[in-house]
Amino acid sequence: MNAERDLSPLTPGVVRALTDKLYEKRKVAALEIEKLVREFVAQNNTSQIKHVIQILSQEFALSQHPHSRKGGLIGLAACSIALGKDSGLYLKELIEPVLTCFNDADSRLRYYACEALYNIVKVARGSVLPHFNVLFDGLSKLAADPDPNVKSGSELLDRLLKDIVTESNQFDLVGFIPLLRERIYSNNQYARQFIISWILVLESVPDINLLDYLPEILDGLFQILGDNSKEIRKMCEVALGEFLKEIKKNPSSVKFAEMANILVIHCQAADDLIQLTAMCWMREFIQLAGRVMLPYSSGILTAVLPCLSYDDRKKNIKEVANVCNQSLMKLVIPEDDEMDEAKPSMTIPAEPTSEESLSKPEAVTTGETQRNELDVTALNQPLSFLCSCERIQVTLNLDGIVQVLDYHLSDTSIGMMTRIAVLKWLYHLYIKTPRKMFRHTDSLFPILLRTLSDESDEVILKDLELLAEIASSPAGQTEEGHGPSDGSDVRPGPVELHVPARAGQLNSSTTKGLECSPSTPTMNSYFYKFMINLLKRFSSERKLLEARGAFIIRQLCLLLNAENIFHSMADILLREEDLKFASTMVHTLNTILLTSSELFQLRNQLKDLKTLESRNLFCCLYRSWCHNPVTTVSLCFLTQNYKHAYDLIQKFGDLEVTVDFLTEVDKLVQLIECPIFTYLRLQLLDVKNNPYLIKALYGLLMLLPQSSAFQLLSHRLQCVPNPELMQTTDNTKASTGFRRTAASNIDYTELLQHFEKVQNKHLEARHQRAGRAEQLDRRVVL
Repeated sequence: MNAERDLSPLTPGVVRALTDKLYEKRKVAALEIEKLVREFVAQNNTSQIKHVIQILSQEFALSQHPHSRKGGLIGLAACSIALGKDSGLYLKELIEPVLTCFNDADSRLRYYACEALYNIVKVARGSVLPHFNVLFDGLSKLAADPDPNVKSGSELLDRLLKDIVTESNQFDLVGFIPLLRERIYSNNQYARQFIISWILVLESVPDINLLDYLPEILDGLFQILGDNSKEIRKMCEVALGEFLKEIKKNPSSVKFAEMANILVIHCQAADDLIQLTAMCWMREFIQLAGRVMLPYSSGILTAVLPCLSYDDRKKNIKEVANVCNQSLMKLVIPEDDEMDEAKPSMTIPAEPTSEESLSKPEAVTTGETQRNELDVTALNQPLSFLCSCERIQVTLNLDGIVQVLDYHLSDTSIGMMTRIAVLKWLYHLYIKTPRKMFRHTDSLFPILLRTLSDESDEVILKDLELLAEIASSPAGQTEEGHGPSDGSDVRPGPVELHVPARAGQLNSSTTKGLECSPSTPTMNSYFYKFMINLLKRFSSERKLLEARGAFIIRQLCLLLNAENIFHSMADILLREEDLKFASTMVHTLNTILLTSSELFQLRNQLKDLKTLESRNLFCCLYRSWCHNPVTTVSLCFLTQNYKHAYDLIQKFGDLEVTVDFLTEVDKLVQLIECPIFTYLRLQLLDVKNNPYLIKALYGLLMLLPQSSAFQLLSHRLQCVPNPELMQTTDNTKASTGFRRTAASNIDYTELLQHFEKVQNKHLEARHQRAGRAEQLDRRVVL
């Protein structure tokens, strides 16, 4: 090669020195090149300067010979030093060959490339910013270099570049974001550390608003947060913390909607730190953005609900998730029930002007009446807070929310607190948006009934509250296309049912009262369907009836009206085909009626039978109570129908007396000694006016074998004064007083005939069961 002709103006000596294996000789050659370029600068000879740079680049830095490449790198650095402030005019030619050497297989060459680029950037300073992306790209690769010397050199260059960016106000953030978004998904620890360090630097620069581009890098940040390195996790945690502080300071410029789904994803992460951090962000988003987050409710609930059942090992996540859940619930308002989901949506401006943006963070809190709202059709557009005159509606995606709630309630593996939260959500939705929620009632009804078999009493209580709300809400009145879909559940005749009114819930025009509750609204069409299905569930799950039946019915009597509960159940049981279940259910209801504190008012109502409603209720209960002879007698004792009780006991001689029958008589005797029947025991003092009470009790005594109950009742009757006065006279009917006159419209003869008819059915059913059992025994013998 003819060095003098091909490589001029470089002298042969300089060329030889540049290709020497010794660093000192290459350094001497670099000093000569610096001197030469300074002369060209002084002469303003740009062509020669470009020529020298081209030679150093093409013939040396990009040469196949390693020593030549080293010489080219130090020569290009020397050119940059000689050019000084004019180096910016030649940066592209100076930088590109050096960056090419960043990929060299020789670690020493990569180190020299770092050194050369450091000198170039140090001289050029702010002039390198137009080339920032290529420099960043090269540095991000060297940050993960396995050679410690190369890594150390790249860190020096990195710090220099950060200083330049921090000092400058000409950084092209828009052009840098795509590269940052690409590099942030690197799995290499050092590359991740490099990325986070740059994000922290850019976030600290006042003139750089990285918050506008947070949606593009937030997902990558959360992925880096799960790195195995504690140092990197800490750095990422700090970066996310700085962003969150900035969001709290400037909520009006935050694109909440664009980041909502990212948070939903990471709120479900397996990594505790990622999940906790994402949940904290979600909490702030809901509280700052308000109803802007409402269209993402189904996703948020999917992420939040399982966290509510975490144990103490994840206590922090559970607490934050609970705040998220409560805050999101508050965003649902009654107006959501009135919004038409099919209404044409408004257009959201992509970026509001400074006058349109709200500067005060308190303007976007969740409790405000002028809460910002987002149209559901424009979710893909950048969102910002709009002033009150530019408000836009947020459509509540109720279908999606109900689907999520249904799924979590149906999942048997889900925790108790999650199930409670789901039931609270459904109850809240029925209160705030009853019209829309009743469209989902038919699909929710089966799972709500199944939930009554839950192991937790608290879950059952919340479930009963929800079912009671469904059964009593005015929105549940049967309309065309709505209401119960099962036609078989419709009552054969009109029966008025009432529930206690909630203060302020209904207008007086919608109520129809009873004497016991004069301002109670009429039950809706789901009430009777609920009663039918509840009894069906008790029939199919006898264990549920035994373990929780009384608990469920007592709670319903508190939530609804006890009279309605007993009236409807008695009416349904009257047509029950499974006579054995009917008898068991009547016995359960009777026990609740006679012993539960919740039924105190109903017992008082039945005790005197002073009103037409109480007498109608007695007749309704009596017809169903006939499924169980002893409970029928106890009902007569409760209502002070002593003569009819005596008449019934007289019929017991025609019944099949079984051990179970005698056991129930035994229990009734024990019950007579309880405080509930104090008035009955005191009436034994008035022998003259209560002869049939005494005769009925003697009738029970004669039915009992010589047992402890027999002794108990016998001792009680021995305390009755003047037994000889028990003889019935014509004057006793007249002396029964006002109560008997008030109940004179009850046809006791017809009731007695009904009792006999029902008992005949039971006798026939027992014989059929016994016959089937006998046939089965014969088959077993054969």
